[in-house]
Amino acid sequence: MNGRSIVMGITGGIAAYKTAMLCSRLVQSGATVRVVMTKTAERFIGAPTLAALTGHRVVTDMFDDDDYPLGPHISLAENADLLCVAPATANFLAKAAMGLADDLLSTLYLAFPGKVLFAPAMNSTMWEQPAVQRNIQRLREDGVVFVEPEEGWLSCRRTGKGRMAEPDVLLAAIEQHLGIS
Repeated sequence: MNGRSIVMGITGGIAAYKTAMLCSRLVQSGATVRVVMTKTAERFIGAPTLAALTGHRVVTDMFDDDDYPLGPHISLAENADLLCVAPATANFLAKAAMGLADDLLSTLYLAFPGKVLFAPAMNSTMWEQPAVQRNIQRLREDGVVFVEPEEGWLSCRRTGKGRMAEPDVLLAAIEQHLGIS
């Protein structure tokens, strides 16, 4: 992963805690990792944790004139090999599938010219909804690569499909998508 630059998007789901481990593993493997968090993600994991793990300030605002005079959605998109969104909530998937850009992460997705990988995480009932599956199909047609959620214990106290893939699974998928392994 030496010399690779990854933008890690984090949306508002309980699985955000796993993304901290993924960021650490990516950095340890030599990648430069920049984190973009939605406002809802900040309710699940703190920006200082991710800044410490990546060595870079976490970006949460569309308007960051000091560090990104052209806008972070432009600068981050132009300087990264991969955009990975983990967890990718049903809300984010719907916005991405429809081309909506109402926050930094969804705007960054639309401005990103490179490889994109999403790792969904949600309640199993949500995962099985036809609307969610339609959005995933549309995004696949648009070129997004998905790391499917796993079956197991969910934070809603049920067992089912919806758990975000484990950090090592995601790391392997990122390496494969970048042609490293």
